[in-house]
Amino acid sequence: MTLMSQDYPYQTAFVRDLEARDIAQATVAEYNATLKDFCNYLEHFNATYQRDHRINQLQTPDVEQYLSMLLTARQVQNQTYNKILSHLNVYFKFLFSHNWTPYLPTLDIKSKPQQAARPINYHWPDQLTDWLANDRLHWYTRLTLLLISHGYAIQTCLKPDFTANLTTHDWPATERQFLADFQVFVGPLQDRFQCRDWFLKQRHANDPHLTLPGLHKYLRPDEAITDFSLSPSVLLQGYLINYLRHHPQQSDHDVIQALHLEPGSIDYYRRLAQRAD
Repeated sequence: MTLMSQDYPYQTAFVRDLEARDIAQATVAEYNATLKDFCNYLEHFNATYQRDHRINQLQTPDVEQYLSMLLTARQVQNQTYNKILSHLNVYFKFLFSHNWTPYLPTLDIKSKPQQAARPINYHWPDQLTDWLANDRLHWYTRLTLLLISHGYAIQTCLKPDFTANLTTHDWPATERQFLADFQVFVGPLQDRFQCRDWFLKQRHANDPHLTLPGLHKYLRPDEAITDFSLSPSVLLQGYLINYLRHHPQQSDHDVIQALHLEPGSIDYYRRLAQRAD
């Protein structure tokens, strides 16, 4: 793996060490993203690091400052917090083993307990009209609910040119009215980026398309309003369960065709639908 620039101290050596241990490239990319974000945060907000950008001066309170920001400003879940802490821990152990830092600042920082998963809400599609009209929810949150209620996986919706192939003229009037109102919000962004897609960043970017992590930054705060998980994968499960409960007599073949399911997954979702209260 060739690195053109250093996004954080000792990146080349650290990545070489990860690759020597046969760490998957996707995981290496996650380490790089975490450490780049960590050092970028320190450069802007941490007095210790700002003085001379020396990673070997960081101690436990400096790392805790960053982790606290993740919880308060970004509202990351415990699972994400623990993964980031693990990345930092591996990095600082690597530096310590090479005598590039005298400290192990993550040594005394504890991981967060695993959060209990919320039960899947399969009623939300029945209340879609109310959610679309709730202007306390961000436009992207409501758009996510609308698209998933039509069976679209959010990864598909975030791809460039998704809207070019989307047909909405036969959607209910309330949904078409929401899209008309949504256009008032997204229109200026589309003009700025010269892009007709719907999920767009609100700041200048070479690629204007919102990423899945970027979308989560809108969805997660709105969970305080909905009181159920707005994770797109969980929403899709709720939609599938709702569909099966409304179509109990439909054949497996017809359900697979209607929901674009893999044939092997139909039994799993039928069991979820049967267990749903």
